[in-house]
Amino acid sequence: MRILITGGAGFIGSHIVDLLKEKNEVVVLDNLSAGRKIFLELN
Repeated sequence: MRILITGGAGFIGSHIVDLLKEKNEVVVLDNLSAGRKIFLELN
């Protein structure tokens, strides 16, 4: 399943991405106004 996470570079969003990416294709959309690139692990 393909899932879009808005705010995926934020603290909570990044943890949701980590949980969902194990069994799904996750796409992250974030404008980085409050989120941080450090929360995104681009593997």
